[in-house]
Amino acid sequence: MGIRRPAVTAAATAALIGAFTVPLAGSAASAAEGTTTVREDFDGDGYQDVAVAATSATVAGHAWAGYIAITYGSANGPGRTTIITQDTPGVPGTSGDNKGFGYALIPRDLDGDGLTDLAVATNEHLPENNTGGSVIVLWGRSTGLSGTDAVRVPAPANATVGENITTGDFDGDGHTDLFFHNSEEYDFRTVLFGPFGRDGAPAREQELNMFSTDNMMCTVASGDFNGDGIDDLATFYVYENHAEGGKLWLGTPQGLSTVSQRLNSANTTAVGDFDKDGYADLATRIYPNGDTEGMEEDPGTIKIYYGSPAGPSATRTKTITQDTAGVPGVSEKGDRFGARLSAGDVNGDGYADLAVGVPGEAVGSVTKAGSVVLLKGGKGGLTGTGAQAFHQNTAGVPGAVEKGDVFGGSVRLLDVTGDGKADLTTGAPGENLGTIVNGGAVWLLRGTASGLTAAKSFAQNPVDLGSPATKAQFGMNLAGENGPNQLIP
Repeated sequence: MGIRRPAVTAAATAALIGAFTVPLAGSAASAAEGTTTVREDFDGDGYQDVAVAATSATVAGHAWAGYIAITYGSANGPGRTTIITQDTPGVPGTSGDNKGFGYALIPRDLDGDGLTDLAVATNEHLPENNTGGSVIVLWGRSTGLSGTDAVRVPAPANATVGENITTGDFDGDGHTDLFFHNSEEYDFRTVLFGPFGRDGAPAREQELNMFSTDNMMCTVASGDFNGDGIDDLATFYVYENHAEGGKLWLGTPQGLSTVSQRLNSANTTAVGDFDKDGYADLATRIYPNGDTEGMEEDPGTIKIYYGSPAGPSATRTKTITQDTAGVPGVSEKGDRFGARLSAGDVNGDGYADLAVGVPGEAVGSVTKAGSVVLLKGGKGGLTGTGAQAFHQNTAGVPGAVEKGDVFGGSVRLLDVTGDGKADLTTGAPGENLGTIVNGGAVWLLRGTASGLTAAKSFAQNPVDLGSPATKAQFGMNLAGENGPNQLIP
């Protein structure tokens, strides 16, 4: 059987902004995420680039059609920006109601030409083969991303396509593989092995039954957790109002193992080598008491499972909240500490750091203004020592805190300036732009040897770009960010 996503409604939009419990992006990375190696470079100039989604934007009169904005890195910070919709010449399909173009954005080199490509998940229905959803590939070029030669990844008839999308090298052959729901069978997920042809076809594929009960996969994460040089896959499950744990599928030279190991539950995840021991570590936001309801009221708790020869360790773990020594703020109802997570080396010391979105944080008396906390990696892993916090009232950060901005609603650590230190891109999808409600905006804070700095901060919004702005929720998700990736629950 297959499950179709329901149509996105205005009520769903309001719920996402008000509660911010269903992040729209889902991706993961290997242990190399802790380094500053360029991996998201669409034009091959050596600077990492940032793709931002405005999934709920009205395009050409179509509500929730969505578009993406690609901003290219440079030595001086963010440079030119390109807007792409399904009406862009060469992009398959056309903008339409509830298509949600870009609800997940996966940046990796899929065809092996050395340039990063962008896999774009959509909610479109294709009547010619009765598929629900699609994955469209925009190919990297020296001139940057465009619609030229863009293709849909082939899907079987009657399939549900795009849910739980992520990437990794699951057979260790040096080529990027795509993982997502690409089957009419609800219980199955598919690995498409690279390199991909320019027609979107993979070199080969593997289909796995990844469910043992009648539940749903809420998020996924990939990384080399056992240090054997092959990426592994972690999948996490929920059913109705309770979390149902996770499963670890080890990578092998043949692909993912068909036998899984048990993991604890997770709501959002990030992967990085926080202690620089050569094993990918798994950072998660946990469900309080295993309850998936009421996450909008959750103060937020992060739990890190350190990698080991057996995978994410069940015994070497670390729990961090805003009450942990050194972490700015106080753990309070509705903060949602860890609603979004991203790993990267901000200070260039070789240890991955962790950006933590806190979109429900009150700043002074302003509720749901939002903030971002940076936790720093080191020899012993992540701690609260030296942690930093930023929001729109931080000196040097453009803008001002307002109720419902949900600053920190998306986070991504990438070296946009090419100086060997990851910079923070973060979104506030609830940001009002003058009289434009929920237009959204993104910021870039630079990485330095001492951590993040607000000096020379950069902000961008749809009005700046001349792109659709009303209720666009620009910055709701960023390419390469990891979290639950269903368009709506």
